[in-house]
Formats: sequence, C-alpha cells, structure tokens
Amino acid sequence: MKYLSVCSGIEAATVAWHHLGWTPAAFSEIEKFPSQVLAHHYPNVPNLGDMTKFKEWDIEAIDILVGGTPCQSFSVAGLRAGLEDPRGNLALTYVGILDKFRPKWFVWENVPGVLSSSGGRDFGSFLGAVAELGYGFAYRVLDAKNFGVPQRRRRVFVVGCIGGWELASKVLFESGSLRGDIKASASKGKGATAYFESSLAQYREADVAGTLKASGGVLGGGSETFLTQKVYETHPSDSRVKEMGDTCQTVTSRWGTGGGNVPLVQGYSIREDAQANNFSATPLEATPALQALRPSVQSHHAQTFIADTMRVRRLTVTECERLQGFRDNYTNVPWRGKAEAPDGLRYKALGNSMAVPVMQWIGEGIDDVNALD
Repeated sequence: MKYLSVCSGIEAATVAWHHLGWTPAAFSEIEKFPSQVLAHHYPNVPNLGDMTKFKEWDIEAIDILVGGTPCQSFSVAGLRAGLEDPRGNLALTYVGILDKFRPKWFVWENVPGVLSSSGGRDFGSFLGAVAELGYGFAYRVLDAKNFGVPQRRRRVFVVGCIGGWELASKVLFESGSLRGDIKASASKGKGATAYFESSLAQYREADVAGTLKASGGVLGGGSETFLTQKVYETHPSDSRVKEMGDTCQTVTSRWGTGGGNVPLVQGYSIREDAQANNFSATPLEATPALQALRPSVQSHHAQTFIADTMRVRRLTVTECERLQGFRDNYTNVPWRGKAEAPDGLRYKALGNSMAVPVMQWIGEGIDDVNALD
C-alpha cells in the first residue's frame, strides 16, 4: 500500500509500517531538523514541505493518509484557541488533503485535549468534515505504555475508511469489546502500598500512600504513613538492632514508636546473632534522610537511611529514542557540516513524534482488515 504522511516529523509511521511492505509516496514536513532526518533515512522519498500548499501537489495515488496535525491549539495546557488558531486549522487542511487524494484509509492523531477543546466542538467539526467526505470512522485514546514501551503517552487516534464505520472500528477495537463481552475485573490484590497508623495505634491497609511529609504518629497524636519495608529497632550505643516488622515510617517522619525505629535499605548488612537473640547492622554506603533526627531510645526519635547512590538524572537521547520505539541513534544524523546532531534538536524531534509501537499496531490492524475486505 502507498501512503502520504503529513506533519511527518521523524516518521514514526514509516518506521512502524516498513515490515508491512508499505511505501511512502511523499512526506510533508517544514521543520529543518526533522526534514534532515527524513532526507538522511529516506533520500528517495520527496518532502513536499508546507501542507497548506497541498493543491499544488502532484503525486501518485495513495491508499492511506496519515498525520498528526499540531496539537498546541488542542492541548489542555495551551491557550485552547482551537480551530481559531492557525495551527489548529491544519486539522481542516488535513481534511482538504483527504478530499483531494481520496485514499481508502486515513489515520489522524492528536492529544486527548482535542476531545474537550471548545467544549468538544473542534473535534466534532473535524469528524463532521470527514463524514461529509464519505468516510466512516472510529476513534480511541491509546496509551503507549500498553504497547511495550515504558512511558505513559496517551493520544487520540482516529481511523477512517471510505464507507461505513465498521471497518475502521475493527482496526481500533477488539471484536469482543464491540459485542459487549466485558470480562470481570481481576480480584483486588492483597499487597498494600501503605499503612496508616491512628492515634490509637491501630493500622489499616490502603491502596494509596500518603505524602512524604506525614508526621506525628502515635506519640504525636496524629496519623503516620508507613512504607512497606523491613524495620529494625536500634540500640543507641552499639548499633544492635531488633527486627520490628515489615513497615517503616516515611522519609520525613520525626517520631518513632517508642524504640527508635530505623528503616534499612541497601547499604546496610544485617546479621542475626542467635545466642544473643538479636540482629546487628553493619553500615555500608548509606546516608541519613534529609529531615530525620538521630536515633535515640530516650528521645524516641527515628532515623531513616537511604542509599547515597540514588539520584535523579535526565534521560539520554538514546533512552528517549527507545521510549518512542526508534532504534538507537535514529535521530543522530549529520547536521550543518558536523557528523552528529545536537542533543537539543533530537530531544525536541522525539518529543513531537508518535510512538512507533502504537503506529505499528494500527498499521497491522488496517492490513488485516484490508485483506479481509
């Protein structure tokens, strides 16, 4: 099958559909760096540039039109200008391209904010326009995390097909869901994410942990949030410890339960002394929590320890490529006389791209349905 890709970016669609044997008739991208990525990987595919000039395009017949028009005007975080924003109007330009080339299929992508932009009227205008052209359609919010990549990236996908909506719905929805076959949900797990302690020293399980700044506990007369880890009671003079249970206080907790509880994580070696009926802790690489006080049985203060090797860092460009489903160094193309591209341009291009695994799933769905039609 032949397809035309508009707002092409770095071409998630082409990467996703290559194994199907589909070929791009042309791209449409105006940003300089994504255009360089396209020219590097697909030198024989023309880049038609500005999609608003589609009336001048002269390309072979296509079977699919695919593209995600700019989402800023439909984003909840944006100005919500909707179709009054020129970038939002590219959604209607997309419809004009659909009308000019009349492919059997189309795939359109946008952010979930499009569903509520202008009270839903923007999205309704888009759907009404494609319906007037004779396309049946289905739409669904898909999250990339459900397609094998470790990131939460929810997007609205509209799949349309000449004629009725039935073929389009078969691409986006499993047959069971269309029949109303709803399976019973899994039983609730018993593993608790948190415990809450009341002022009466009673505990109850909860599915949601409190904030890290919970404080008080039994001695403070308030409620305390606990994480599920092993807890040991410290001795103030010789580091002897006694195992207390499977819960520990939050990082910023200031009060123990009367014996100075110390949650221990990696960085401490715990050994049991059978004769003395207690445990001993040998400190390795650990650092106190920022707001915890020194352990003291007399003052009932608790000391929390965290590993000093843990820190927050920025994702590398290669990791971002993997998160979107691209192969390593896909965006590392020659740029302005240099052998490698700047990281900033690569980050931006990847952030604007569709997720490859989601597009692959949609393409395979169209391929399957098309073969049966």
